[in-house]
Amino acid sequence: MRSILHLLLLLIVPFRTMAQEPAEEAKQINIVYGANFTKNEVEYPGASIFSKDERQVQFEHQGADLWCDVAIYFQRENRLQAIGNVLLKQGDSVQMTSERINYEGDTKLAKAWGNVVLTNASMTLRTDTLRMDRTKQEAYYQDKGTVIDSANTLTSRIGRYFMELKKYQFRDSVHIDNPEYILDSEQLDYYTTSKNAYMYGPSTIVGDTYKIYCERGFYDTKIESGYGIKNTKVNYNNRIVEGDSVYFDKASEFASATNNIVVTDTINQGIIRGHYAEVFKAKDSVFVTKRAVSISVQEQDSLYVHGDTLMVTGKPEARILRAFRNAKFYKKDLSGKCDSIHSEEKTGITQLIKNPVLWNVDNQMTGDSIHLKSNLETEQLDSLKVLGNAFVISLDSISMQGYNQAKGKDLYGKFLDNELKIIDLIKNTEVIYYMYNDDDELIGIDRTICSKIRITMADNDVEDLTFYVEPDGTIFPDKDLPVEERKLKGFIWRGDERIITKDDIFDEDDNNIQLVRIRGIDNPIDIDAEEEERRNNPSDPVNNISEPKAIDPKTDKKKAKAK
Repeated sequence: MRSILHLLLLLIVPFRTMAQEPAEEAKQINIVYGANFTKNEVEYPGASIFSKDERQVQFEHQGADLWCDVAIYFQRENRLQAIGNVLLKQGDSVQMTSERINYEGDTKLAKAWGNVVLTNASMTLRTDTLRMDRTKQEAYYQDKGTVIDSANTLTSRIGRYFMELKKYQFRDSVHIDNPEYILDSEQLDYYTTSKNAYMYGPSTIVGDTYKIYCERGFYDTKIESGYGIKNTKVNYNNRIVEGDSVYFDKASEFASATNNIVVTDTINQGIIRGHYAEVFKAKDSVFVTKRAVSISVQEQDSLYVHGDTLMVTGKPEARILRAFRNAKFYKKDLSGKCDSIHSEEKTGITQLIKNPVLWNVDNQMTGDSIHLKSNLETEQLDSLKVLGNAFVISLDSISMQGYNQAKGKDLYGKFLDNELKIIDLIKNTEVIYYMYNDDDELIGIDRTICSKIRITMADNDVEDLTFYVEPDGTIFPDKDLPVEERKLKGFIWRGDERIITKDDIFDEDDNNIQLVRIRGIDNPIDIDAEEEERRNNPSDPVNNISEPKAIDPKTDKKKAKAK
């Protein structure tokens, strides 16, 4: 009886499908092997029930084959319930196993649950419940899943797999476990072929020698290289690198940042700001340009150093700071400018090189070169040297017309509590000094030549002058000293260049820098198109990150060094 019913059913199916339109025919689930046939109108009204004998029940539908131990087939509704050791194959590329599957023939929707395993040639997905849309070629889960491929193990609470793109969209508690690093994110798109990850929302990558945080970014999980373009922070070799866009590459031990960058020295608590930076781990160096400024705190008094280019090299205990071209610095009561600055932490010596000028409050000092030395224990200023053609000038604070001046071959200064207290000028020294009584009345103008002069300072003003070794001088009444003789040879007043605030270290060009546009910060990136671009240009590690390219270690470094 059972075999007769089975035969009738097999005859009915083709008769029914022949009477339908071709489009309807294509939608019908086909029985390949029915094995044992029964019906149960109480529990499954209108359904045909098939169960395995020596082989499993098999169905076929539009390029997909399904095997199971028991199948409840609702022919009229064109749907199927598969139970026990279920296997669904779609071509040669995708197969899924589970304990049960409900399949809708008209919509090509499947729901699988119970130890679901979806596999293709390159990855395996495990979850408890998986829904598949064969029309869209998508599968998704909502109650945690695990994906394993040749490089990574990925878990998330919600996930969607795009079969044609071989791409996953992970949501909620995304976690990648790799022998070299750990990645956590709120949202992540992952391509199983390239192993590229695109992160959205708070994301953290922790490797052996680095830690990366960003809220939007790209990461090549095979080579540990990528970039962040929103709130990005890279902890790298005792430095934290932040910027609108930050690039990182483990193999070359290199990181770079573009626009509004901050590089923090976590050991020495100094920071560098600018709009382009490069960090080389192997060389323990940082390169910064575009409105670059180094900021360090000395006894609650910040020191600002600027140059067209800043470089910091050396181990934490022996950092060397170099500022090239248009170098300037500012701190309370002390500022200066020159062509370049060289500051060495190990010795505490800062050199102002080529055409230097130093201002100690109202006192201008110039010479062939200027050296400042800090106390290595207290980090306060200790001493000052002006070597070659030393010259000290200050505007007469009472008349606001004449200039107090002292010059010599070299100058040596001594600081106490970060305040300049003593200035010694030696060899061929000369002085012009305006002398006043207690009522601020001009007594005369002292013009003296001697071998050495000591200037004692109080409150950053001249308190006393001492002349050594046969001084030869005269105090001239105001009317007896011609105006043209009131300036020593070599006198140059540079008061209009004086740096009075920390903002004065920047010139007009610094303040009018046009920042490059980082692609993806203001508008979403079509990551499918970008991934295709990466496949077509595998030699470029940071393909089209910005427009124009903001972080390209191959081109931007060359441009920066050529400036």
